[in-house]
Amino acid sequence: MIPSPLSLTELKALVRTVPDFPKPGIQFRDITTLIGDGAGLSSSIHHLAKIARAKGAQKIAGMEARGFIFGAAVAVQLGIGFVPVRKPGKLPIKTIGIDYTLEYGTDRLEIDPDAIADGERVVIVDDLIATGGTAIASAKLLRMAGALVEDAVFVIDLPDLGGTDRLHEEGVTVSTLIDFEGQ
Repeated sequence: MIPSPLSLTELKALVRTVPDFPKPGIQFRDITTLIGDGAGLSSSIHHLAKIARAKGAQKIAGMEARGFIFGAAVAVQLGIGFVPVRKPGKLPIKTIGIDYTLEYGTDRLEIDPDAIADGERVVIVDDLIATGGTAIASAKLLRMAGALVEDAVFVIDLPDLGGTDRLHEEGVTVSTLIDFEGQ
């Protein structure tokens, strides 16, 4: 733990913007620079954990792969369990899964159905909310397993892509540390 967490403004300054990736006109928000900075990573976890604690998290769920970085660290800081939301075929046990639509096709997420107790309050943690498709699918999947999913916490919001609004429509409150306007 760092003595004094960085401010949200300082965290935002650690996110690298890569113009025209993956295609012209897109401003890609790269967290590699934030997680590569010890104070930045530690401060991000501190701020995310503070929000998740206030939401009454009993477990944290994170989506593969960057959600594992932030979610597992938040769970450790809170002293609670972590539920990995996996890509298909990654777990060696019987899983439950959900197929969902992306802008470019479909994908699938899976979890261990025994990872969550009925009615357990699970907070989703991830690096970024864009269109919200993966987060919505994760909330639905966790609910299928019996979780109470009312909150999701992200480092970055790209509000112009509408993911936060879509999650709200699914009954999930969204909290973010920083946002970037535009695409």
